[in-house]
Amino acid sequence: MKIYFVDFRFAGISLQYSNRLFMKILRFFIISAIAIIAVSWFTQTDTWKKTKALHLPKKEISYKESTEWFSKLHIKAAEAKAFVKRKGYNDKTCFLIDMSLPSGQHRFFIYDLKNDSLVNKQLVAHGNCYEYWLEGRKYSNIVGSGCTSLGKYRIGNSYTGKFGYSYKLHGLDSTNNKAFERTVVLHSHSCVPENEVADDICQSNGCPTVSPKFLEEIKKVVNNSKQPVLLWIYQ
Repeated sequence: MKIYFVDFRFAGISLQYSNRLFMKILRFFIISAIAIIAVSWFTQTDTWKKTKALHLPKKEISYKESTEWFSKLHIKAAEAKAFVKRKGYNDKTCFLIDMSLPSGQHRFFIYDLKNDSLVNKQLVAHGNCYEYWLEGRKYSNIVGSGCTSLGKYRIGNSYTGKFGYSYKLHGLDSTNNKAFERTVVLHSHSCVPENEVADDICQSNGCPTVSPKFLEEIKKVVNNSKQPVLLWIYQ
């Protein structure tokens, strides 16, 4: 009969090694889980959303045309047509902005009032109300609010300021009649993309802000108009 001897010294070393290996693997999974949770949490924060909107490449998409916003556009255009005729504004072209649409979707419309047709549409930023990152929408006419103000505007004189070529805006309604005092102007910024994107774009301190390329299209209308041009921001 053979007798086997077990050297418990080596068994103890082997068991000790297995325990250390197990603890290393366990620590790796714990750290990985914490990292995943941290990343998941961070991507929901305002810091990440603002950083993403300002600095990171954006995924371009094309939004499907909705009959809802298109119908609203035509209704506003009909009202704008009556307004410009009554007030002596440019009766050929006006600018309409639908703030109910996502900021990554085209919502600044150049509208041909004579032919009742959409000429161009692009992105436009809304005000963040001086919050680090504004979720949803808030509107205010209060000086120092940093919010978008709904209502009709007369596009005033151009000037070159902090954001380059800009237009002064004169609010025509009780909801935006402090726009000039608030220094709410129409200007461009490089943070506004040229094409529609899946995520929200950058936010302003109350100014309707467009891309530099789109501002050039706006200039063609405003600078060649003998009458004031109407800009109407609605929801």
